[in-house]
Amino acid sequence: MPVPEIFKGTMRLPAIAAPMFLVSGPDLVVAACKAGVAGTFPTLNARPLAQLDDWLGQINAELAAYREAHPAAPCAPWGVNLILHPSNARLKDDLALVVRHRVPFVITSLGHPGEAARIVHDYGGLVFSDIIHAYHAKKAAEAGVDGIIAVASGAGGHAGTQSAFSLVREIREFWDGVLVLAGAISDGASVRAAEVMGADFAYMGTRFIATRESMAQDEYKRMLVNCPVDDIVYTDAISGTNANFMWPSLARAGFEREALARGLAKGRLHSIADEARAWRDVWSAGHGVATIHDVPTVAELADRLAREYRAACALPPSTALAA
Repeated sequence: MPVPEIFKGTMRLPAIAAPMFLVSGPDLVVAACKAGVAGTFPTLNARPLAQLDDWLGQINAELAAYREAHPAAPCAPWGVNLILHPSNARLKDDLALVVRHRVPFVITSLGHPGEAARIVHDYGGLVFSDIIHAYHAKKAAEAGVDGIIAVASGAGGHAGTQSAFSLVREIREFWDGVLVLAGAISDGASVRAAEVMGADFAYMGTRFIATRESMAQDEYKRMLVNCPVDDIVYTDAISGTNANFMWPSLARAGFEREALARGLAKGRLHSIADEARAWRDVWSAGHGVATIHDVPTVAELADRLAREYRAACALPPSTALAA
């Protein structure tokens, strides 16, 4: 299956700025799209519901104005993330606003995407489903999604444990549609590597937390720049589902590393509101922190990523193959 038309000629490199809880908002989305990177945000970042209506209208208006003023410049499509879990009491209302504003693409998480895909397809939108196992990728394919987001080990947030090499190649055995890879992708060379493995796009979250336009607190951004990979902890203690977090923020919240390692500190969250409070104080990041050393604007970051990507595309074959 070819890459959908909305992505062709609109991007500077094949990358999507992932939707990050309490981090991604309109400023980040608009800046990313203007820079030629697809921008996204979780609908639940907009509270109350009326704010979501405002955000969707704002993004559409700003990007339409930019495209009109700069017809020759790349301007990537944008999307939102919908949580399909039954605990999301806002799902029906959020989806109605997505339809009203005709959001170009929707990313579904934590649930079967079939109904959302049907509704979004009715107005011509696309649906990508994020997964951490090939089993769920097959279910998403059967549901009629347009793309699969493979969240491999090392990704920020709710990451899987399977190697990116293994997960991408396993999915490509049965899926010829759009494939997006997430997991420790923080530079342009990694974006190119994702393509070589068989993905169509790279999914970049942690790298975009450390940008001027993200909604993350300044201390969060500083911690991300200073945090080594050894301080990324994979635990279910925050929400009951395993995710990667920065150890300094866990320690500040009163967790003990030994207890986390032994699985003795369990999360007891009962609602989306509980999880929002937890993620506000305990900060997520992936293994991509290894190469994050600054907090640029999104435009500056996109320029750098594009240069790195072009350089990686031009690399010659290994000298080990030389005669």
